[in-house]
Amino acid sequence: MTPGAKVLQYETFINEVLKIDLQKVLEQRDAMYEKIAQYLQLKNTIKSIQETDSKELKTEVDLGCNFYVQAHVPDASKIYVAVGYGFFVEFTHAEALKFIEKKTNQLTEYTEVLTKDAAKIKANIRMVLEGLRELQGLKDLPEDRRREVF
Repeated sequence: MTPGAKVLQYETFINEVLKIDLQKVLEQRDAMYEKIAQYLQLKNTIKSIQETDSKELKTEVDLGCNFYVQAHVPDASKIYVAVGYGFFVEFTHAEALKFIEKKTNQLTEYTEVLTKDAAKIKANIRMVLEGLRELQGLKDLPEDRRREVF
């Protein structure tokens, strides 16, 4: 195989495999951060309901596309929390706070795994780029001229 064909093969591998894998991992991590933010928002809402110490609740509910309607909850002592796979569980405020704490810890651990995976993929991209540089007989770039892949 000629060096030009090998270079093309490595470039294709970087663009069609590694960069796409990196993008997927980063998107998954961002989705997990969004879920964590939603749970923390729910935690703050529960705490504010507990502070007011009232059974009723008047609020606005987003129906989608920033279209809000007013809602009246006659008994806000229990709430339904999405626990995953389309299931909702009725919790008291204390139970919901415990669940949220455990769920956010679990999601945080998963985001750390995804961050490590992204770092490994970036390292693989850099390694293949170094291999390409050797195949093409190019000199190393000075440290100040290098830049991150993503």
